[in-house]
Amino acid sequence: MLFGKIGHARTIGAVGNVDSRVRSQPLAGREEAADRATFCLLVAGLAWTPFWYGSNDLPAWGVNAVVFPVLAVAYETSRLIRGRPHPVGIGTLRIPAALFAGVIVWIWLQGATWTPVVLAHPIWGMAADALARPLEASISVNRDQTTLALVRLMTAASVFWVALQLCRDSSRAGRLIESVAAIVAVYALYGIAAFAAATGRLPWFEATAARGYVTSAFINRNSFATYAGIGLIAVCGLIFRLYRDEMAAMEGSRRHRIASVIEITGQGGALLLAAAFAILAALLLSGSRGGIVATALAVLVLAALTLWRGERRSGGRSTIAALAAVVVATVYFGFGDALLGGLKAKGLGDTNRLAVYLITLRSILDAPLLGYGYGTFVDVFPMYRDQSLSPVGVWEQAHNTYLELLQGLGVVFGAMLIACVLLLALSCARGAITRRENSIIPAVAAGAACLVGVHALMDFSLQIQAVTLIFMAVLGAGVAQSVSSRKSVADG
Repeated sequence: MLFGKIGHARTIGAVGNVDSRVRSQPLAGREEAADRATFCLLVAGLAWTPFWYGSNDLPAWGVNAVVFPVLAVAYETSRLIRGRPHPVGIGTLRIPAALFAGVIVWIWLQGATWTPVVLAHPIWGMAADALARPLEASISVNRDQTTLALVRLMTAASVFWVALQLCRDSSRAGRLIESVAAIVAVYALYGIAAFAAATGRLPWFEATAARGYVTSAFINRNSFATYAGIGLIAVCGLIFRLYRDEMAAMEGSRRHRIASVIEITGQGGALLLAAAFAILAALLLSGSRGGIVATALAVLVLAALTLWRGERRSGGRSTIAALAAVVVATVYFGFGDALLGGLKAKGLGDTNRLAVYLITLRSILDAPLLGYGYGTFVDVFPMYRDQSLSPVGVWEQAHNTYLELLQGLGVVFGAMLIACVLLLALSCARGAITRRENSIIPAVAAGAACLVGVHALMDFSLQIQAVTLIFMAVLGAGVAQSVSSRKSVADG
């Protein structure tokens, strides 16, 4: 892999050490080959998702809805044929799984036409009166949009499940984090090249970037900022791990330590620092205020989980902090103009978004239990839009994922879906603190969860599939590695 190994110990097999000794070598080899093939297909799928406008288009949704669920079904079929249990049993995630299952059932009910008429949204009765003919009514105001949103949700769940099972193996989990870092670095470099073309510096590139900002393959610069932030968290985790472990083993004078740091940087650290430099430059050139702030908070969370553990030596902390400061300062002075220009022009707040939040809150209060149907914001918002907003333009998102979930699913089931992800993120944070080995993987997942969670308060990046799917993969790896490898969490 591009960034080398980060795992030091392989996890116990799906049914423990005893069964591992009994299994024949040919069977173990076939199992490893099948899992390796599944893993490669998963990584290839993640590499594809940003290519088509960040998968923010109907054709891309269709491709993803085939690739990832089919990959999950193939994995399940393979384990069923071999008679092998899941490396991570569903019982380990019983509470998040129960919450998610409840949400899926509710979304299905929202789109059903056989539910009692009293539950249906009044808009169906109004439409029937206007057309002078009966219509099939439902809780959702737009069944097609609800079905499409459900398909996207199941696609994300498929990525999480496959990553969860495959990444119980610590070395494979490490390769996933390395792959995420490499994929995001490539898209960041492409974004910088497209940005240079848009400003007339590289005329042989097609100018696909929005003029003045880096968007890479994404349509929206804020969505790209979240995507780049996840990659930066992954790279920072790999850097922290490399320097922390090397510095912890060092002894001798300060001069010897400095020479050792230079040697590490010239060998394993150079490529990681270059990737971090490229991603951070692209992030700053996106000019996304929310994305940059959320990424900064996530890096602090990652640092707190990985560097300030009680048993770690302070020498490694100070070295990593110094390197991070040098990289950030260099990139900021070179590429910070886009961010400063955005702050100067717009400040930190946005009055239009605040107005949208208030309007969305009013709509939630009108249907707090049933909601309007998952994924129907674009249909519901015009019903409540008032003079606090300019009549120009169409608001397709609330720029706050939490409010959209509460509006679409209702307060109860919207809170259940939020709680499902929150519990998984907390599991990663706990694993990053308690694990002695491979703690960097749940730490990266917790940092990524912080990033998307904070940015979801002010934008809709989690509704862009390329962002959601790579986050689900990282979260699955983090949850899988949040439990010690000495403890079996397989089925049964």
